[in-house]
Amino acid sequence: MTQPFLHRPVLLNQSLEYLNIKPGKNYLDGTLGGGGHSKMILEKSSPDGKLVGMDRDAAALMAARENLKIYGDRVLFFERNFSEMAEIKADILFDIHGVLLDLGVSSPQIDRQERGFSFQADGPLDMRMGTSPLTAERVINEYQPSELKRIFWEYGQEKFSGRIARAIVKAREISVITTTGQLAEIIRSTRPEMPTKTLSRIFQAVRIEVNDELGSLKNGLQAAVDIMAPGGRLVVLTYHSLEDGMTKQFFREQADPCTCPKGLPYCACGRKTTIKMLNRKPVVPDDDEVRQNPRSRSAHLRAAEKL
Repeated sequence: MTQPFLHRPVLLNQSLEYLNIKPGKNYLDGTLGGGGHSKMILEKSSPDGKLVGMDRDAAALMAARENLKIYGDRVLFFERNFSEMAEIKADILFDIHGVLLDLGVSSPQIDRQERGFSFQADGPLDMRMGTSPLTAERVINEYQPSELKRIFWEYGQEKFSGRIARAIVKAREISVITTTGQLAEIIRSTRPEMPTKTLSRIFQAVRIEVNDELGSLKNGLQAAVDIMAPGGRLVVLTYHSLEDGMTKQFFREQADPCTCPKGLPYCACGRKTTIKMLNRKPVVPDDDEVRQNPRSRSAHLRAAEKL
């Protein structure tokens, strides 16, 4: 039997505050995980508010079903990527008054070495959050050197991307690279003293490529705005600068979409403002939360309201 995903939700109180949860209103959690945030959303929207829970990770969804079963038919579950929320809207017969996206890899995914997300334990080179045919093993063994260098630089912002890509290509000419331990050793071999942050960056870059995380975010942000009722709130939790930058840029473009020259006395482009940004600077965890949950230290929360 799958063990429930038990973890401390990041920025829980702040997320609930920005969602502005009301009794009888309905919400969508696009990254359901074990249901930590969703449980509190359901409590605050009781007695009859509904929640749509989406996750592409079948194990997470199974755990959430168990953890949220006391709420009965107030919860609808979908094994889908949150970027597909517009596609499931036809199956939802009620308005959505808020959307939560808690991005990145979850603690239970990291902690299970058979999922292959972490360099701290040896496991298969997988890193899939869902059922994509693309795995980390395929990326590492089949991508051209230039492509490896690109994803290490673009998604990991690692300055030694070229050196690490060349070392991987050289190693795979001898034998197929199949485990996280093998990959970590190859990365370590490129520098006399390898900082942990470099390992983190490379593993992050491969994970983002495998799961098309930035593509999902781009589509998911727009879909969230599209499906919400006017006055609905979108809350996004990010964990690295690429996600945060994309969310910040999307919010700015939606809040001030006009592309007309500054001196023009009227708007000629016809683009309409769709949201109001609720915080110009991201909300971050305080020292107490970081002490209790070190993995929250890089979290940034941004929120917007649909007009």
